[in-house]
Amino acid sequence: MSDFRSRFVSRRRLIASGAVLMAGAVPRRASAQERSTAASSFPAQDPEMVREMVTVSHGNLARVKALVARHPALAKVSYDWGFGDWETPIDAASHMGNRDIAEFVLANGARPTIFSAAMLGQLDVVKAFIAAAPGIQRTKGPHSITLLRHAMAGGVQARPVIEYLMTIDGADEPLPTRPLSAGDIATIVGVYAFGPGGRIEITSNTDRVTLASGGRQRGLVHLGSLEFYPAGAEAVRIRFAESTGTMLLTVHDPDVVVTARKGA
Repeated sequence: MSDFRSRFVSRRRLIASGAVLMAGAVPRRASAQERSTAASSFPAQDPEMVREMVTVSHGNLARVKALVARHPALAKVSYDWGFGDWETPIDAASHMGNRDIAEFVLANGARPTIFSAAMLGQLDVVKAFIAAAPGIQRTKGPHSITLLRHAMAGGVQARPVIEYLMTIDGADEPLPTRPLSAGDIATIVGVYAFGPGGRIEITSNTDRVTLASGGRQRGLVHLGSLEFYPAGAEAVRIRFAESTGTMLLTVHDPDVVVTARKGA
């Protein structure tokens, strides 16, 4: 039993293992500009309301219930945290191990996934997924969190799934990350400008690098040679290179989406 318990990671470490960095979880009043955006998005749901729903689904059951009571379809919405790292309420509850929220949104129309089944300890469902689609266990969830880590978030109730996935190759493949030197970090940290008023800020906490822009933050996974991908978007590439005496940041998906210059 002690060996089993030692394999659990805390929720804080679980999130760090996926290099996830999101906006704050405290709901705020929408600005006039955001209300205008909501009106322009009609008949799609208000993007800020969708963002709040996904945010609180990480751990605020009372707010989840209040939002769904008013707008039932929020139980199945999806929000892009950046670069295509889409997350739904059931996704959020699943990687946080929040059984109460997961069961509530499922009862209100959320679509179950292999990740929710793993966290909820539904062994037969997880086995059926893998039997029907061999290799699916390698698929990463939101923020690049692995299937096994979702099961671990489920705690003792998910123990049969954890033990099963430990026997399945690829259920917990680590992120392909390379170390960054202090010199490399110092070179890339800073503010980069692009387009008419666009701004990207690169920050670092020890050896972890974060990109922030447009109210969103993403942890970056280093692949080597100052090339990264943002957590939850493994196909995107963010590259840094020196150009005319300063650093240039380019985002590729797969073509160049953004080119930004440090200190411009």
